[in-house]
Amino acid sequence: MSLPDEIDHCFKTALKNQDRLKLSTLRLLKTALKNREVQERRSLTETEVVAVITSQVKQRRDSIAEFTRAGRSDLAQLEEEERQFLLSFLPQQLAAEEIRSELKGIISELQAAGPGDLGKVMKVAMVKLAGRANGKEVNELAKKILGWD
Repeated sequence: MSLPDEIDHCFKTALKNQDRLKLSTLRLLKTALKNREVQERRSLTETEVVAVITSQVKQRRDSIAEFTRAGRSDLAQLEEEERQFLLSFLPQQLAAEEIRSELKGIISELQAAGPGDLGKVMKVAMVKLAGRANGKEVNELAKKILGWD
C-alpha cells in the first residue's frame, strides 16, 4: 500500500472510530499534502510525501519547544502525541551510530577532507537519509566527523 493510500485508510479508520487526535492530525497532514500538490501541479511522489510528513513532524517539534518554554505542558503533550502519530508514517528512524556510519561512507565517497566540504556532504546525506534522520542531527554529526569541533 502506498503512503498516500495508507494515510487515507488511517483517516477513514479514525473517522469511523471518532479518534479526535488522529483525525485532526490527519486533516492537517492531508491539507499540507494537497497544498504541496497544488504548488507542484502534479501528484506527489513517495519521497515528496515523506518530505511533507517530515516537515509536519518538525513543526510539531518546534511547537513543543515553544509550548514548553511558555509553561503550557498540556499543549506540549498534545503536540507530542501528534508528532508520535506522524512518525508512524515515516520509515524507521536511524540511530546515531547508523547515521555516523552512513556519513563516513558519504565522506569517503566524496573524498571530503575538512569543514569546507560540509555543504557537499549534507547535500548527499539529506537525499540518502531523507525521512530516516533528523537534519539537525545529521548536520551535527557531519560537523564532528569533518572536524568542526
